[in-house]
Amino acid sequence: MDIADSVFYGGLRLERESEARKDPQWIQQQWDRPDCRVLLMNKDRNLMHWVRDGKSVPTAISHTREQVENLLDPAYETVFLGLDNETPLFATDVSIGNVDQFKKINGEYEFIDLREAGWLLNAQEAALLAYARGLLYWHRHSAYCSTCGSPAQSQHGGHLRLCSNEQCARLAFPRTDPAVIMLIEHRPASGPAKCLLARNARFAARLMSTLAGFVDPSESLEETVIREVYEETGIRVDRVSYQASQPWPFPSSIMLGFRAQAINTDIQIDGVEIEEAQWFSADELKEFGEWGDESDDYCLPRKDSIARFLIESWITDTSRRPD
Repeated sequence: MDIADSVFYGGLRLERESEARKDPQWIQQQWDRPDCRVLLMNKDRNLMHWVRDGKSVPTAISHTREQVENLLDPAYETVFLGLDNETPLFATDVSIGNVDQFKKINGEYEFIDLREAGWLLNAQEAALLAYARGLLYWHRHSAYCSTCGSPAQSQHGGHLRLCSNEQCARLAFPRTDPAVIMLIEHRPASGPAKCLLARNARFAARLMSTLAGFVDPSESLEETVIREVYEETGIRVDRVSYQASQPWPFPSSIMLGFRAQAINTDIQIDGVEIEEAQWFSADELKEFGEWGDESDDYCLPRKDSIARFLIESWITDTSRRPD
């Protein structure tokens, strides 16, 4: 299994031009190019084309600068994403008033939360829209210096904010919060291998997924896995091994995927954060429904989540080796 093609929102084939974008003149030249393309956002919603007939799938939409010139507001941030086969790509937030004006002209387009439609997009479009969402979210929440409170100015094509107070001059870079997500397995002396899935209190009633949690200060990733699993289910684990990672801009995380072996199997949940947790065999997981369907049975996480990747890769590995 090619991880780059299996984990959504990663594997973006885009030249980010990390050095060139530091030059404001170079950024302006890219913006002025006639082939420049602009992705539009309205807060956390990406512009897409989607006919909701149950058959068509959403697609990402971009425009030339000339097409959207009247929608651009200097008060809203515009960021450089990179070069796509030498074509400059930018993303910008547009105001509510301009959105209404745009809809009158382009009624077939819609601003959609990526969490609703991301798993239906092709992998490259999903990764591109996630990148735009994450970067613009950071700008909206980083307008002022966190040290002295002075306005912070966008630099390097939107990949840096500089405090305008010369005595402070603090540099701020796009924030990414590390979180671990882990599939816990138990391989008994006899009988099928099983993995531990749980339902968070925020989940829909049918959804069962892997455990996850944020990394504490001065804590290694492996220590976070061990702590979170025990805190949420009372299960002790060892043999923690890295599997894959996933950008998760909802709003600003990176999910670091692991697999670990259970030392004990008696589940103890608090009933507050975790409402249910159970051990499931690979055969049982194959009978689960899909996220979003109308079945009353348990369902798997969305296809764009690394939780789904961890579960499916475990099912595949389990089927390849005898118990």
